[in-house]
Amino acid sequence: MIRKYKFSLKQALFAGLVVAAGFSGCKKYLDVNQNPNNPDSADPVLLLPTTQAALSQVVGNSFQIFGNIWAQYWTQSPLSSQYKSIDQYNPTTTAFDNPWLNLYRVALVNADLITKSTEPQLENVKGIAYLMKAYGFQLATDAFGDVPVTQALQGSAFTSPKYDAQQTVYDSIFVYINKAMPLLNTSGAVSPGAQDMIFQGDMSKWIAFANTLKLRAYLRLSKANPTKASAGIQTLYATNPTFLTVDASIKYTSTGGNENPLYNEMASPTLGKIQNIVASSTVVNAMIANNDPRLAKFFTLYIDKVAPTDSLESIPQGSYVANATKKVSPPSPLVGGKADDPTSATAPVKLISAAESYFLQAEAVARGWAPGNAATLYTAGITASFAATGAGDPTTYIATAPAGLQALTTAVTVNDKVKAIITQKYFAMCGFQGFEAWTEWRRTGYPTFFVTSAASILPAGQMPLRMRYPNTELTSNLSYPGTVALNIPVWWGM
Repeated sequence: MIRKYKFSLKQALFAGLVVAAGFSGCKKYLDVNQNPNNPDSADPVLLLPTTQAALSQVVGNSFQIFGNIWAQYWTQSPLSSQYKSIDQYNPTTTAFDNPWLNLYRVALVNADLITKSTEPQLENVKGIAYLMKAYGFQLATDAFGDVPVTQALQGSAFTSPKYDAQQTVYDSIFVYINKAMPLLNTSGAVSPGAQDMIFQGDMSKWIAFANTLKLRAYLRLSKANPTKASAGIQTLYATNPTFLTVDASIKYTSTGGNENPLYNEMASPTLGKIQNIVASSTVVNAMIANNDPRLAKFFTLYIDKVAPTDSLESIPQGSYVANATKKVSPPSPLVGGKADDPTSATAPVKLISAAESYFLQAEAVARGWAPGNAATLYTAGITASFAATGAGDPTTYIATAPAGLQALTTAVTVNDKVKAIITQKYFAMCGFQGFEAWTEWRRTGYPTFFVTSAASILPAGQMPLRMRYPNTELTSNLSYPGTVALNIPVWWGM
């Protein structure tokens, strides 16, 4: 059964802000007998795109910028200044207000409202909502460390929710995924159809998403709690799980209000299509060393009006002062990063990519925690990345690149195998999944070719290992735990 609606991304986010504004004083959750114009009684199916759009705003805008700069895909352009503080490892706490708001006051609160709905036949929609809660809380805790979960989303009952340890947050993530599974498997339930901006109501893909998200979450514990990680993955594989073979993404258009979130910011009157982000030599040099054809897909060639050929120009991370007059290649429209190219508006935001799914599976096998062939899965990850970028046939690259298949097959230790897998995952995530790439580096230490930003204000050799708590928490939450320095690792970090 499918309900039909017409709902844009712009409308979804507006509706979410309305619900967030109304939530702070609400004492009851969804009740079909209440006024339908009241946020508390909003149609749960219509709250789903609001939740998804808000998560996409976080992943595709704020976390996209911070992640891609701290993962050393991008750096501040010498010809502009918007993101200098990020390259300096010195962002203000107010820089994190919007992502925190979008997570807690829009995405998570609306997902929570859906799960508490008393409307019949909404099992599938509730299942998706539980996964959005799991995904959202993982974003929050991976970024900030300890965050509210047990007292979060409860309105006036807890106006200053306590901060829970990351172990507790991760326990909640697994609970939400487990709650989702039987709901997703319920037949005859109302389908969200087009209101599901990610899979359009395809429950088989949501089940694969749930398994992939659970695998990602357990692998995140590989150093902090390897016993729990290995046991959880073995239990997961005992269910004969399916994993994602397609991207879990939200697609955008070039029409007003429905553009890619990063492009939407760059094209705003505030930034005026000024190119603030450009290619970092960290990733460029590493990909050149592997003769990687994806490089020309991730970045736009600098068009030299004098030289006979165009070139891909980069600068060392954070070296915008030393290269004050240099013109550098921007990210391509494929990843939504070219400010003056309107086709950037249609770049998707990937919550989990197909390539990531294969690399997660390859790591689980390489660690001895799951059955399968790590080389086959590793190759599938590279192939999926080449397909996503339109980089052509990956056969030669896989066979000959130093970071290709030989990096895995010649590895002797588990650590070396994981290094090969994470390094290749890093290449695949360029521009698309900057936050996840930075997060995996924080977990594993791979890739090993990161450098300290030339603009860094941190002690020598140190780099960001977390985000700062937002200013809104300092001013409004009495349970605010205090400032934690950027160079202090999160619980699961290296």
